Amino acid sequence: MSLLRETLLKELGISPVWQLKESGKHGQIDTTVSETGRDSGRRGQIMRMDWNELRQAIQTCTACDLYKTRTQGVVGVGDERAEWLIIGEAPGADEDAQGEPFVGQAGKLLDAMLAAIGLKRGENVYIANVLKSRPPGNRNPAPEEVEACQPYLERQIQLIQPKLILALGRFAVQSLLNTDEAISRLRGRVHQYQGVPLIVTYHPAYLLRNLPDKAKAWEDLCLARETMASLKS
Repeated sequence: MSLLRETLLKELGISPVWQLKESGKHGQIDTTVSETGRDSGRRGQIMRMDWNELRQAIQTCTACDLYKTRTQGVVGVGDERAEWLIIGEAPGADEDAQGEPFVGQAGKLLDAMLAAIGLKRGENVYIANVLKSRPPGNRNPAPEEVEACQPYLERQIQLIQPKLILALGRFAVQSLLNTDEAISRLRGRVHQYQGVPLIVTYHPAYLLRNLPDKAKAWEDLCLARETMASLKS
């Protein structure tokens, strides 16, 4: 094992024995939604947006009440044609302030996790959240909030065309896979999201509070790396 890899694994808190075994009208969008959250006209608009239009729509979105308390919409960050798409839950206080997902201590741990499998934020990696606005007090997102944001994430996936999705944390995993199963029951296998292989693992913020599960997260990262390698073989 190289000194760099050993250093990265130590930062993750893992012993070195864990080795790898189309565009719509530019400008404003109607962001209102029906009571069921299934306004097909709004969704159709979003699905035709390019990146600039999508960023503007997210920043000015009023489709749910989160716009009243957020500082800004958090679109995502990274390579817009990345092979790796990392999806978390929602912006926290730091993300809401800085306009970028996964900053602060959880972001530093995510960067270390990516580095451990040879990846780097912004280089063949795009990072986003299910929700684009911070829920007050970092509470769990409400169903109507998820429905309002879902077309944005779907369009991001269409534009990026990732080869693999890594879902971080219970809420992101359950939302993307439309299940109430626990992460512990979903780990260790390759799922699919709209035809894209999806690997689940724990959220970095959770790992900061539950250090023993870092070893499990390392196993998940290894599975993700092996899955990506198999897609290229």
